Amino acid sequence: MAAFLEVNNLTKTFGTTTVVKSVNFAFDKGEFISLLGPSGCGKTTILRMIAGFEHPTSGSIKVDGQDITGLKPNQRQLGMVFQAYALFPNLNVGDNIGFGLKIAGMPAEQRRARVDEMLKLIGLPGFEKRYPYEMSGGQQQRVALARAIAPRPRMLLLDEPLSALDAKIRVSLREEIRAIQLELGITTVFVTHDQEEALSISDRIVVMNNGNIEQLGAPHEIYNKPATRFVATFVGHLNTIEATVLDAAARTVAIDGQTVTVSALPASAASAAPISLTLRPEVLAVGPRDGNDITLTGTISDVTFLGSVIRLRVALGRNIISLDTFNDQRTAPPARNEPITISLASKDLLVL
Repeated sequence: MAAFLEVNNLTKTFGTTTVVKSVNFAFDKGEFISLLGPSGCGKTTILRMIAGFEHPTSGSIKVDGQDITGLKPNQRQLGMVFQAYALFPNLNVGDNIGFGLKIAGMPAEQRRARVDEMLKLIGLPGFEKRYPYEMSGGQQQRVALARAIAPRPRMLLLDEPLSALDAKIRVSLREEIRAIQLELGITTVFVTHDQEEALSISDRIVVMNNGNIEQLGAPHEIYNKPATRFVATFVGHLNTIEATVLDAAARTVAIDGQTVTVSALPASAASAAPISLTLRPEVLAVGPRDGNDITLTGTISDVTFLGSVIRLRVALGRNIISLDTFNDQRTAPPARNEPITISLASKDLLVL
């Protein structure tokens, strides 16, 4: 079965600067796709090319088998939600949601019914007479979402729609967006620089850097099996440990004078050579744990209370690593400058 959204060799150059470099990806109908990366990586430019607001320097875009590369935005049957809401301030909520329907020539009675349907979908029934200035940012963004999906577009494009909202509203609204997307079964492309957002609501994630795709995969693949150093450091919190190979054949390395055996070393690893290792904070344990075959000793250099989680920074020597432990209300958290023994499984200590 052919992919629903196909991007082939997509390139965009502004003057002498190439911001999107021969990008390729394909997604199935109904998928929720996130374009994730830092500012300036090209993710928003890709979204704007899909929407028709930017024309590719080269390459093609297909939706449901149709080449839309040369079509105008209003010919593509796509819905777009912007970061800044972009509601018409002189129109009430009902007229904002129904604007695209009116332009398309839908009769007034059908239009009202569709607006009512959209208000129920976004959890704002009875708000049709309000104006944008009478609503919170989260409510305005819900209206913008309803306006985008009211004409029943083939695909929904979201350009960092939550970045202007406060943290609590952002979390609840992203969950609502995902629930609505699943209910409608609409293919969605979501642009964000927030790793947690992308990991929590996506079917697949495209991690971008400097105009290129670094990795494409499901959230658990992106987080647990990063393909490049950039993905490993950009997605989630990652400890990077500088070590020295002691015996390549035996897979032993020294971490600040402490000898450990890793599960694998690259074929190019040579004894006495420096090497970089990585591990996530959550795979570390305070003290022994079943299945952990590596122990390290160090000193607590910092303690950060994060509510349900306490993040410890442990100095092993020149390496300082973070680990997360659950908050236990019955015991006081560890203190700075305390000695500590931590453990981990060798399979979780990855070589960059």
